[in-house]
Order: sequence, then structure tokens, then C-alpha cells
Amino acid sequence: MQCSWKAVILLAVVSIAIQYTAIRTFTAKPFHMCPVPNPLNCGLGPDVESFDRMCDEYPYFNYNSSRKTHILILATTRSGSSFVGQLFNQHSDVFYLFEPLYHVQTTLIPHLSPSRYAAERRVMLGASRDLLRSLYNCDLYFLESYIKPQPANHTTDKLFRRGASKALCSMPVCDAFSPSDGNIEEGDCVRKCASLNLTLATESCRERRHVAIKTVRIPEVNDLKALIEDPRLNLKVIQLVRDPRGILSSRIETFRDTYRLWRIWRATGRKPYNLDFTQLTTVCDDFLNSVSTGLSRMPWLRGRYMLVRYEDLARNPLQKTKEVYEFLGLSLEKSVVDWIHNNTRGNNEVSAKHKYGTLRDSAANAESWRLKLSHDIVDYTQTVCQHILDELGYKAVNSPEELKNMSLSLIEDKTFIPFL
Repeated sequence: MQCSWKAVILLAVVSIAIQYTAIRTFTAKPFHMCPVPNPLNCGLGPDVESFDRMCDEYPYFNYNSSRKTHILILATTRSGSSFVGQLFNQHSDVFYLFEPLYHVQTTLIPHLSPSRYAAERRVMLGASRDLLRSLYNCDLYFLESYIKPQPANHTTDKLFRRGASKALCSMPVCDAFSPSDGNIEEGDCVRKCASLNLTLATESCRERRHVAIKTVRIPEVNDLKALIEDPRLNLKVIQLVRDPRGILSSRIETFRDTYRLWRIWRATGRKPYNLDFTQLTTVCDDFLNSVSTGLSRMPWLRGRYMLVRYEDLARNPLQKTKEVYEFLGLSLEKSVVDWIHNNTRGNNEVSAKHKYGTLRDSAANAESWRLKLSHDIVDYTQTVCQHILDELGYKAVNSPEELKNMSLSLIEDKTFIPFL
């Protein structure tokens, strides 16, 4: 008897749910972050009432100024999220993790094709939220359920992009570098540091006042509501957006196999009949849904959400970083300022060879897609994504000549004031 494709998908979803339930069952042991109650480093209890009782026990504890601030960079691929992540990674009191949800995806849906990702990615949301909550509480052991092969003695060399985190490449996690070594290259960290000891990583996390995590695997800010409303986390979301035309152009250049048909369209001027349009529409739909919620002044987002356009950051990186840091209540350290100066005036030809690099001429890079996309692809993108382009202040072009006229900016001066 033959099964319909709907039955096959249903069985796959049920299988994923069973895997996730099993993982939660066998990793549900409580993990205490410190031996004595400490409202700064530990969780603040299971509910608001527990937190209030703790405030009574610790009258010196200032809820607003002394709490850890947890930061989530909500983005999509090729939107500048690696650059934004480094703005926090360079801070001495921030524990930064690069895409830990990668491990959730590869465990729950390891063979998911790019064409099915948009439809089935939501099966990861429950697991992703649980993992984020644990990581913000510095419980890095929770990651072990998603790392393959599973770490032995809490040690692994399989953490995705470990070298992108300064904290994981320095003491006490790695003793290959001294504080005077300055900026540590990711490749050097991978080559010189021993396998990652998650116990030492947990210690490093607990020593810092803030935890920042970058992810491109959460579709919308709505999906984070349970975490944002959790009084123990003090979570703030920086949603990074970029002109969808720029995102598409960057993906065509970076993910050459996945976006092969788009490259054919760009080269020949003929749109392939089997082009996967969800590779574009998913970005615009996610942006529209998320930004609409983020800017709607919902009570649960008061003081918790800030919208940042990549183009604004690229054109004026220091000023925009100051605004983001002010929103988060973080001090802007000299190390962050120095990193911005050193990484926003690079050579685009050099940076193009390193698809996940952050060294680039940021202002020139913001609209460089105009020289790479054909007008017919741009015109189609503008039609499909019209609503979000208007919402975010990105201007449409009406001719090939207008597209290539780089003296004409397509970015409106638009201010997105956080709801405080």
C-alpha cells in the first residue's frame, strides 16, 4: 500500500516530536549554577512570586541596575548578523555564543532540504526555546543532548563555530592565548585551543554579567514571547533587518548550490520554471510578521525590543552601536570602539573571499547588491516584498539605469524608536 506525501510528512513530524520529548526526558535534571542563593548569577526562582521573595531576602539587590541583561540577536542569514554579534563579543563582560541552535536543527531535522526548511523549521521552536533558556542561565551542559557525537566527560570539539566566541577562546576555557594577544582569529582558536570543556565554559559564562546569543533559526519575535515574559531572564531582543534585495544577492553569491537557479536567472535573463520562490518569500513574510509585532507596542515588548536596519549600522556603525548599547544598558568599552574602527573600513575584495567574515567597507557594502542583481530579479523582489520594503523604508527602483545609479540612495532616513 502506498502512503500519500501528507502521511509521510505527518510521520516525520511525529518522529521529531518523539525525539525532542526523549531529549527533554533524559536531560530534565536540575542544574544549579551556584552553591548558595545569588540573585545575580542564579535563576530567580520559578515565578514572579519567587523573585519578589528573593528581593525581600536581598534588599540590597536592585532589580533594574544589578540584573544580568540577556541579549538575543534575531536575524536571518546574510543580513549582517555575524557583524552585529561581534559588537557584543568584543565586550569584556559579555559571554557570546554564535548560532547554538544549529545543533538543534542538525539533531531534530538533520536531512531537511533547503526547500522544506521554511515549512518544517517550526518543529524546532520548543527545543530551541528550552535550549536558549538553559544557555542564558549558563547551563551549557544542556547542549550535550544536541551535539553529535555526544561529549565525553563534558568535552567536545564539535561545537559549531566555537572560534567565533571570544569567551570560548580565552581563559579559563583556553590557555593558548594571553589577554595581551588582543583579537583572536577564529582559525587560530580552533587550531591552538584544546577541545572545549563545557564545565570551564560554564564557569566563564557565570563570570560575565551578560549573555548574548545570535540566531538565524527563530522565524519571528512572536516565537520568543515565553522567554521575553520570563521575569528571570531579563531578555532583550535586537531584531536585525536588511533590504531583502541585499539578502537575496548575498545568498546567491554565498550559497551557490542552493541558489543555483537564481544564478541562472541572473546570468541568462530567463526565469527558471522550477525556481524556489520560498527562498525569497519566507524572508519577507518573516520580516513583515515580526516587525509588525515588534513595532505594535505590545505590553510584553516594552523595553524588550529594538529594531535595527543593517544599512543604518553599516553607514554609521559607531553611532548606531552607541544607541543599541544604550538601549541594553551596557557601557561601550574601548575594545568595542576599536573593533568597529578596524572592521568597517576593509577591502570588499578581501572580505568577499571569507563569506562569514566581518572585515569590510561597511558603507559601500550596504548597497553593493545593486551592481550584482539584474533589474528583472530586483523588480520581482520588489513586487513580492512590497509591504515590508515600505515598512522598513527601502525605496523601489523603476529602471535598470536607476538601479545602477549609486549616487541615488534607496534607503530612506527612518527612525525606529524602541518602545520603552
